[in-house]
Amino acid sequence: MIKRIYLLLFVVYFQSHAQDESKAYYTFDVNNFYGTILKHNPDISHLITGHPSGVIFSFQRKTFGDEVWQRLYNNPEYGVSFIYHDLDNRYLGEHFSIYAHYNFYFLKRNLMLRLGQGMAYSTNPYDEDDNFRNIAHGSHLTSATYFLLNFKKENLLKGLGLQAGLGIVHYSNGNAKAPNKSTNTLFLNAGVTYSLDEKFPEYAKKEKGLVKGSEPFGYGFLFRSGVNESDVVGSGRFPFYTIGAFIDKRINKKSAFQLGAELFFSEALERFIDFRATGGFNDGTTGDEDAKRLGIYLGHELRVNKISVLTQYGYYVYYPFDFEGQTYLRAGLRYYFTKNILGEFTVRSHAAKAEAMEFTIGYRL
Repeated sequence: MIKRIYLLLFVVYFQSHAQDESKAYYTFDVNNFYGTILKHNPDISHLITGHPSGVIFSFQRKTFGDEVWQRLYNNPEYGVSFIYHDLDNRYLGEHFSIYAHYNFYFLKRNLMLRLGQGMAYSTNPYDEDDNFRNIAHGSHLTSATYFLLNFKKENLLKGLGLQAGLGIVHYSNGNAKAPNKSTNTLFLNAGVTYSLDEKFPEYAKKEKGLVKGSEPFGYGFLFRSGVNESDVVGSGRFPFYTIGAFIDKRINKKSAFQLGAELFFSEALERFIDFRATGGFNDGTTGDEDAKRLGIYLGHELRVNKISVLTQYGYYVYYPFDFEGQTYLRAGLRYYFTKNILGEFTVRSHAAKAEAMEFTIGYRL
């Protein structure tokens, strides 16, 4: 199911960027990297024993300002990446991951920021018999995110160029299966670029006032779902459902602010309450506690063509059972299938602890 959803995301990603230019311009790059796993959680200290390394392959298409969204973001590139990642720890194994990414440019196109979102395959996830020390990755398939900040110079010699900088790659299955402490690898990278064409059209400049374009308040409805597991390893994966409503205000062509409310139903949390009540923990849990939660959130939407980057901060106003904390964070992507119909892929977390990967369908009026 997750693989099919990711495949759909990649298809709509490229369909949303189809252009009318008579000629498309593409580039490749290959980068080696070497780094260290960050200790974001002391529970993974025993897994930080070496220096992860790997290679990044990427293929992207250039834009030159033929559409408004391209000029708004200084003519970015969009493409796909593949990463081979050896985490230099026998319990963590290796990761193979694929991403859809954007390259954004600054400082006269000498500085590149790449944002990539995709999925990874772990060769050695947690196993209660054979690999119980790998509490970072509980499943073969995980969500994957990476960032690059590189100095880049293209076409130095017959299409060849150089780039170097630093980056970070994050793996987490969003608690779809426990355990899921996750890993974050900070690394240095260097590599070569190759342009299929040595000469490009001129990049269009952003016109003055192009970003302006506020809109009246809008509102909509969302339905989120997925499967997750509590932190009790082996307790089972169960579906969850979230229904919500929101109002938003688009202040310009790039940004919108959101205010929303949502009601959470979680079968995994119901099972966790039963576990605490019957497991002899003597923490006051009776088993009669309500597993439902009601949250409100403030959020921001950064729009790039039909795709948006979402960041939200929420608070449970109805919180009858203490589970992971009363505040929550959500981050992810939104895609507009039409003017009114939208889909989302997001991760909801409590600080650095993910609770769920959410797949959402919504309607905005």
